[in-house]
Amino acid sequence: METINQIKLVLNRIRPFIQGDGGDVEFVKYEEGIVYVKLLGACVGCSSADLTLKEGIEALLLEEVPGVIGVEQVVE
Repeated sequence: METINQIKLVLNRIRPFIQGDGGDVEFVKYEEGIVYVKLLGACVGCSSADLTLKEGIEALLLEEVPGVIGVEQVVE
């Protein structure tokens, strides 16, 4: 549970930057080292969504949360 709390804290720190561009990020689950998130708002269909996911969200989580080995986007 500690890891999930750390993940949520990091996501809450970067959320204002994503919201500033009209998007948002939502934590879905953490399983076997992978963080699953849903991109919302302007992020849906945005050509920069992959960049935001990998070089923004994933990079920060890998650096700050021990045990995280990747981030995957959940698409409905």
